[in-house]
Amino acid sequence: MGSLRILSGQEVCAILAGQGFVKVRQKGSHIVMQKSLPDSTITVPVPDHKEIKTGTLLGIIRQSQLPRGLFEER
Repeated sequence: MGSLRILSGQEVCAILAGQGFVKVRQKGSHIVMQKSLPDSTITVPVPDHKEIKTGTLLGIIRQSQLPRGLFEER
């Protein structure tokens, strides 16, 4: 497992968008991204900050059900 990159909220949203998530709304500094699946919907709030803390990024990865490798250094 590689180390996580330091990403901004916009960069995380771009990664999520590349995996089928769409921006549904923004309230203040939080962007809400959603992905519709055949039997459910995945909703992930992303803080629109310059740098997202590691713990927050891990939570986003867990909620999005995407592989950690998309967010790691290459």
